[in-house]
Amino acid sequence: MNLPKVFEEKMKDLLGSEYEAYTACYDEPRHYGLRVNTAKISVEDFLKIAPWPLEPVPWIHNGFYYDGDNIQPSKHPYYFAGLYYLQEPSAMTPADRLPVEPGDRVLDVCAAPGGKATELGGAKLGGTGVLAANDLSSSRAKGLLKNLELFGIGNVLILSEEPGKLVSYFPEYFDKILIDAPCSGEGMFRKEKKMVKAWEEHGPEFFQRSREAL
Repeated sequence: MNLPKVFEEKMKDLLGSEYEAYTACYDEPRHYGLRVNTAKISVEDFLKIAPWPLEPVPWIHNGFYYDGDNIQPSKHPYYFAGLYYLQEPSAMTPADRLPVEPGDRVLDVCAAPGGKATELGGAKLGGTGVLAANDLSSSRAKGLLKNLELFGIGNVLILSEEPGKLVSYFPEYFDKILIDAPCSGEGMFRKEKKMVKAWEEHGPEFFQRSREAL
């Protein structure tokens, strides 16, 4: 893969002797993952009806790898029934690690498109407590709502607000807060080649200014 020269130099400085191992990962196959919606079906029961081979993600109890080069889970009826969410294994980690307990009041600050929120509101809260799922973009918030509805999560409040203003609306209200902030897209280089061009055109400074404006 042809990475931006400025990006390469930055990573060389950051990684030192590990840089070659880092660049080698771009030649490895991409990992595809799905996360079972345990609010609707247990992992055990889903594996009984799964129409394709699945391999467990070692650090996510309801996460699995699938062969995305040969199957399309997004076109299966189980997807439209909300039995699973398609998500890269690394992206499953933030919501999985947040120590949410049933009955908690939870805020997902940057929630769209819903990968974290569906796990927090479904598997973690299990219909108890409340989940406030926020995204600054109103158009992305609509997609967020669609995914939460698909998962059958009712204990949720959808917001589209500048994060700083939420403090005055909900003073000392939430038990747990998750901020998985938007980034400059460098982690998307292998997944979407067009992100390389976008990074070259804008660079991280563009996204940094956008975050500072919040």
